[in-house]
Amino acid sequence: MLLTVSLVLLAYLMGSLSSAIIMCRLFSLPDPRSQGSGNPGATNVLRFGGKKIAIMVLTGDILKGLIPVLVATYAGLAPAGIALVGVAAFLGHLYPIFFGFQGGKGVATALGVLLGMSWLLGLAMIAVWVVMAMIFRISSLAAITAAICAPLFTWLLVPDPLSMPSVTVMAVFLLIRHKSNISNLLHGKEPRIGEK
Repeated sequence: MLLTVSLVLLAYLMGSLSSAIIMCRLFSLPDPRSQGSGNPGATNVLRFGGKKIAIMVLTGDILKGLIPVLVATYAGLAPAGIALVGVAAFLGHLYPIFFGFQGGKGVATALGVLLGMSWLLGLAMIAVWVVMAMIFRISSLAAITAAICAPLFTWLLVPDPLSMPSVTVMAVFLLIRHKSNISNLLHGKEPRIGEK
């Protein structure tokens, strides 16, 4: 029990390390919360910081979801504990204690959690995102589609029944965090990938 609580806490703290804000500070760029969409994530950083830094942000956000789940798995936590660790890392990204609880939308971190649960599940979500992004060139639409598909793919690909509730929780939070994007999509105002 103590190990589970400790790893959940550490996962939240790791999730709270905002890759976008940290990278922007390291490279003397503006705070991503004050630029573009105001979201501290790779897509927004791409708009004003370029591909190199955006890739670094994306990688960092994925790893802070992936690493805690892998650690929990190798530490021998029960499936429920592993699920809690994954959700904690995800919520840390959304509500980071180190940055005034003003976090990103959680797409990359959720992907890291899914990859930790099942490489096949994570790759399936990447495939959904890539196909939608290639067709429509809108990152948020690709992310929303992947979020909607995630619980179903979890049910199909992950044998542990406790994985689906945790993935569903993350999917709901992802949709809530994309509320403004959904409104923009409905009104044809959502920017395309690479637009300033």
